[in-house]
Amino acid sequence: MTILTRYIIRSHLGPFLFTFSLLTGLLFVNAVAQRLDDLAGKGLPKEVIFEALILSLPHTIALTLPMAVLPAVLYTFSELAANSEIVAMSGGGVRPRKLFMPAMFVGVVLTGITFFFNDRVLPEANHRLKNIHVAIRHKSPTFQLRERVVNVIEGKGGLYLRADAIDPVSSELTGVVIYDMSRQGIRRTTYADRGRMRMNDSFTDLQLRLYDGRVYEVRNNEFGAFQRTAFDQQVYMLRGVSDVFEDTDLDHRSDREMSVAMLWDSASYRTVLLDSIRAESRRGTLDAVQRALGHVPAGGDPGMFSKTPLRLEPRLPPDDITRMVRVDADTRVSRSEMLRSQANRYGVEIHKKLVIASACMIFVLIGMPVGVRFPRGGISMVIVVSAVVISIYQYGLSTGEDWADRNLATPFWSMWSPSLVCIVIGMFLATRIGRWTASARDSGWRELWLELRNGVRRLGARRDPAP
Repeated sequence: MTILTRYIIRSHLGPFLFTFSLLTGLLFVNAVAQRLDDLAGKGLPKEVIFEALILSLPHTIALTLPMAVLPAVLYTFSELAANSEIVAMSGGGVRPRKLFMPAMFVGVVLTGITFFFNDRVLPEANHRLKNIHVAIRHKSPTFQLRERVVNVIEGKGGLYLRADAIDPVSSELTGVVIYDMSRQGIRRTTYADRGRMRMNDSFTDLQLRLYDGRVYEVRNNEFGAFQRTAFDQQVYMLRGVSDVFEDTDLDHRSDREMSVAMLWDSASYRTVLLDSIRAESRRGTLDAVQRALGHVPAGGDPGMFSKTPLRLEPRLPPDDITRMVRVDADTRVSRSEMLRSQANRYGVEIHKKLVIASACMIFVLIGMPVGVRFPRGGISMVIVVSAVVISIYQYGLSTGEDWADRNLATPFWSMWSPSLVCIVIGMFLATRIGRWTASARDSGWRELWLELRNGVRRLGARRDPAP
């Protein structure tokens, strides 16, 4: 590795780490803020909350790792051009295009790292995070009571509690009424002047200690009679009002939880099923035609070119045949559409992993010539160009994914179209590096505007040639 190559790579390292850390921190804080509502207030162990938040980090890294490449390349080469380092290198016999190789080497390395991360680390993190969320959904929220409201006690069907006042510090209640309809044929209502509640250490059971109260009990099979009982102190142990968090390990994986090998096997399996449905549909069509004609093969083979002798049977009514064919066709069409949609979804996920990884090289291809051409743009140019290119790239990926899900385009073209357009633009810009003067003179936003305006004028002149 030459001194120049090491210098170019080292110049990229600082801007890349800064941009990557900044983007990852911002997106991760946003992800944590969104997930806290689903995790807080449910009596979950701290280890589970911490693990759920950490497992949100791989998804953020998968997005920010390619995104950090473009600003780093733009900033590095704009600084090299602004400080006349590229001019000095050109004077020493180093062509600007040779600077492209170290930057592309970095892009290739980051492409491999991104693909490995998205193929191995991210699916496992998504799978583990899904299992945690499934376990959280199975766990009832921490038992909470509200004043002057009939509260439904979770985990105890048919049990309701009302209190006039609740002291959140001492957990004391006044004016307590409990409606117990949990037992078949018995209605029990408990009144108490005051009470105190306490949850056990695992937040699963609620203990209600009531004072100075009475119980009214009515049985459906005893018309016109009820039982009244007075008490000075009574304890209600309500078990299972908040379930213990139980971790789950589901084997089922969605497309976001699979590696490329898993996705390929799932897509191939559904393609084989599609072929079998097509063959079944052909056999069903031939069978329906022969039944309409009153001919059925003696051996049960409805093949058109079969040499099996045919035996005559009474013709089925046309309405019955039409109804049978329509029902079978609708069933096969529904199955085919479902399998095709699933196969497309798996194919989209495969190509998406490849596209996101290859974005590291594509952003180098675009960022280097733009940074060399407009060195006086500074940080504002880096931010604006990066935001525009990444937004267009992400919009193209999301739109292509939607088209593939609706069977409007194949997974390959729906995912790779934005990348191919960016590759063409990047190669065009890279071929023009040698024609530009890598100097900080007159290379700011004004020249960028003039360049765009002249390009539009040239395009208009080609469309409207002079007579």
